[in-house]
Amino acid sequence: MPSAHGGAPGRKPEAGGAQVKSAVRTVELLEFFAGQPGMHTLAAVQEAVGYPKSSLYMLLRTLVELGWIETDATGTRYGIGVRALLVGTSYIDGDEVVAAARPTLDRLSDDTTETIHLARLDGTNVVYLATRQSQHYLRPFTRVGRRLPAHSTSLGKALLATYDDDQVRAMLPETLAPLTEHTITDRDKLIGELHQIREQGYAVDREENTLGLSCFGVAIPYRTPARDAISCSVPVARLTPAHEQTIKDALFDARDRLALATRHL
Repeated sequence: MPSAHGGAPGRKPEAGGAQVKSAVRTVELLEFFAGQPGMHTLAAVQEAVGYPKSSLYMLLRTLVELGWIETDATGTRYGIGVRALLVGTSYIDGDEVVAAARPTLDRLSDDTTETIHLARLDGTNVVYLATRQSQHYLRPFTRVGRRLPAHSTSLGKALLATYDDDQVRAMLPETLAPLTEHTITDRDKLIGELHQIREQGYAVDREENTLGLSCFGVAIPYRTPARDAISCSVPVARLTPAHEQTIKDALFDARDRLALATRHL
């Protein structure tokens, strides 16, 4: 079964024995709840993951007892538990790139006065690892841990541009899901844009992920293909040509600083 939120193809381990199969199901179940916020009935979960209802119920009850899954007051609806938050927090706290990037993200926020993100490529999605909020009242909000399709974000496109065309074709389906009317939904058209991104050194999302919002992103070149990228998001109502150039210059400077800060990783 594919990941509930579009994880990397082929990353699921083989379930050759009962213990491994149980572990795989546990991880897939947690990924389902992570990708589908809120509370869900047993029937809804069973329809989504496809496990036998009896074994699914026992697995859910075990995870509830361990704190990984929570139930509502009736005990009939299930959602992600607090222990998942603790693991996610420990991942962020222990990540060397996040730690090395903090001073640069702070400076980039000061230089642009806009919202700054650090994100990591995970399969065909980007996961947000750190955020600096805009200094303006009208500001976009993206929480740490959020997942978005790589093809619809400047972060994701900057990272996809570090792969060659054949690799991108293997990663992405021919038709890409639209998030707005401006999202690129044709894989070949996206690949054509990736050529331009490689030449200019940065990616742009012009209302492709959120209406009214433009984003500029650059990959951090401490490994090839790149794994992490930084971006600056700005409402289109505030995006003048001069401000756009300021953002691009600040991103290039931040990229160079991060290249030095992460060179040992």
